[in-house]
Amino acid sequence: MDRFLDRNDAGIQLAEAVAKLGLADPVVLALPRGGVPVAAPVADRLGAPLDLVMVRKIGCPGNPELAAGAVVNGASPQTVFNADILRHLGMAEADFAGAVARELETIERRRNAYLAGRAAVPLRGRDAVVVDDGIATGATVKVALKAMAGRGPASLTLAVPTAPADSLAALKSMVDHLVCLVTPEPFWAVGQAYQRFGQTSDEEVVGALQGSGPAS
Repeated sequence: MDRFLDRNDAGIQLAEAVAKLGLADPVVLALPRGGVPVAAPVADRLGAPLDLVMVRKIGCPGNPELAAGAVVNGASPQTVFNADILRHLGMAEADFAGAVARELETIERRRNAYLAGRAAVPLRGRDAVVVDDGIATGATVKVALKAMAGRGPASLTLAVPTAPADSLAALKSMVDHLVCLVTPEPFWAVGQAYQRFGQTSDEEVVGALQGSGPAS
């Protein structure tokens, strides 16, 4: 399997595939941190504003690494919970209200740090393109897509360089367009599609957002 050099290389290749969709009025929305350097070339190629979809995991009591669900920011924050895990814990979504509030506070702090208080780009009637550096299980992307659909876009596109086929199949019904360049079989991890796949720093995120110009 040919691998991407890094996230920027993946973004340049992904941009060409997304451009072929001919979207009339696109807005590119990146999942930070790793999705931002992929999304920046896509936004540049489309001549589109670049914004963020901020998603946070909601951990289980006593086991914060195990996700009971996830929450995404916005005027009307969206949450998605794992029903099987809630049933196993004997808990309801309402039991996580405090955790959801804390994660939304974290999202707001990080968004301000990345975008210096810049307002979210309006999506109503526009073509929303959600971009990440890859998908494993799809749990994070699922909550992001649900939230973006609730903002009234004319169309919703998911664009990623790499993902397993089964995760893509589970997400296909949530979008109008699905763009994925590489679906390795077997799929072990997102990083297997990259030669360089180090952690994206906050500084890189800010630089990529500034380099793509102001959102509008």
